[in-house]
This record gives sequence, C-alpha cells and structure tokens, in this order.
Amino acid sequence: MTHAQAIDTHPGELADVPGWFPALDQTLFTWLLEQQKTSGIKGDLLELGVYLGKSAILLGHHLQDGERFTVCDLFEGDAPDDANKAESAKSYASLTQQAFERNYLSFHDTLPTVITGPSSLVDEKVAPDSCRFIHIDASHLYEHVHGDIGAAHDILLPEGIVVLDDFRSEHTPGVAVAAWEAVLNRGLRPICLSTQKLYATWGDPEPLQEELLAMLRLRTDVGLSVQEAAGHRLIRTRSRGMKPPAFPPSRHYAEPEPAPVRAPEVSASRAARPARPAPSVARRLAKDLLPPVLTRAVRRARTKRS
Repeated sequence: MTHAQAIDTHPGELADVPGWFPALDQTLFTWLLEQQKTSGIKGDLLELGVYLGKSAILLGHHLQDGERFTVCDLFEGDAPDDANKAESAKSYASLTQQAFERNYLSFHDTLPTVITGPSSLVDEKVAPDSCRFIHIDASHLYEHVHGDIGAAHDILLPEGIVVLDDFRSEHTPGVAVAAWEAVLNRGLRPICLSTQKLYATWGDPEPLQEELLAMLRLRTDVGLSVQEAAGHRLIRTRSRGMKPPAFPPSRHYAEPEPAPVRAPEVSASRAARPARPAPSVARRLAKDLLPPVLTRAVRRARTKRS
C-alpha cells in the first residue's frame, strides 16, 4: 500500500496509520500512561501537532473516566507566519482534518476536543494545571517550540509529563535548542531519551526513573545507558528490534484470509510411471517359502524370457 493509499483508507490496525511513531516510543508512552494510572494520577491529555493521528489514537486509548483529551493542529488552516507556512507546505501538505478524524474514529467512538489553528491558541483553550501528559509535535521552529514549552509548563500538573518530538534530528535544530534551553534554564528535568523524543517533567523525575530502569533492564529488545550532564541524569534508550505493544484493532479490521492449502507435488517421473500390480497369491507364497537363492534364480530366468 502506498502512502497516498494509506491516507485515503480506513486503517485496520494502528500500524496502518501513516506517521512517525516508532515501537520504542509506543512502548514508552504506554508504560508512562499506565504508570500514571497505577499511581492514581488523574488529569487531561494534550497533543500539539497530530499529523494523521497515530500517537493521538494511542493517547485516546488511555483516557480515564472524567478526563479530557485535546488536540491542536493547523490542518488546512493558515499558518501564523511565513516560516511556519513554508514548513507546513513542505512536510504536511497531505494533512487534512478529515483524514485525522477518519483515522481516530476508526479506533474510538468519539473525537477528542479539536483546536484547529496554531499551537499558540492552546493556553487560551486549556486550563492551567489540568494535564497529566502533553505531547509536543507541532512546529519545528525554535520560536514556536519555545512557546509550546512555556504553555506546557503552565498547563501541566506538577507531576505531569511532557514529551518533545524531534529534539535531536539533524533537520530540526530549533527543537533541540528549545528543548535543552528548557532543561538548562527553565526548570525542565529529563526522565529519559528515545531515538527521537525527550520525556521530561517539572516535578521530581527520580522515582519514575527508578521504576523505568527496573522495567527496561528486564527487556532484551532495548539498548540502555545512563549518563550525567549538567546535573541531570539522562536515561538513553534505543530499540533492538523492539515490536510495538499490543493495541486493539480498529472497527474496520478484517482477519487476513488463510493461505490456500496446496496439494503435495508429485514429480513428473513418478506421475508417468505406471502403478505396479499387486503380487498374486502364488507369488507371495513363493517369496515366503522358497529359499532366497532359488527365488533369485527364478527372477533371473523370468528376466531373460522377457
């Protein structure tokens, strides 16, 4: 299936939704959200930048009773400045709100609250100290990411988690500058790093880091290292052939048809060879009663006559 076909088709599984959401990050999202639930932490969920909904679909699966999920994206709308407009035209030309909603509703009964517009609208629409988990994956421009981090600080609960996408990709230096600036100067404290995302909090990360390390050390499909930098403990993770966690299929999922059972092949030489007639009773008795030497002599005589 081509990318264009995937955009226009109802997904059967999460893997069918186009987007950049590796198995490692699906695993970390799932574990952190479930850990919050286990710890009794309640609060809303927020995603800035949804593309076609892959990570939003996973987030929506972890909503608890009474929680609200909000997403924000430009979709087909106008960007707030020329730089953001050029970025949207280059990277997200195929994104439409209709495509996002079709994908999301394939897995969920109702849509999240959708803010159509720049992420700068979020702090006007989402209450302070209301969210337990925020995923920032909107603009890659420094000024916008800087503003998104500031909004997340005000919206996030003290023990909440913020995830910054593309914090170390070579084509997104603006995200890297804004992310590490927040760590060095704005009180953001890293929890862990994946290949493309920074997981962090403005609370105390150490209890969660200890539980995360204990979980990761039991797995053989993840590379793990711990480093110190500027007074912060950095847990680095990378996939070693990791498979994504189990996720419920969509309402459009169809079981793959079983492969047809093929009859065993018969070689041409065997198929062409006539079947040997069953031996007569007299021949069976002769074989059983005559000495082997005499039996061989009879066979040779028959062969000569033929």
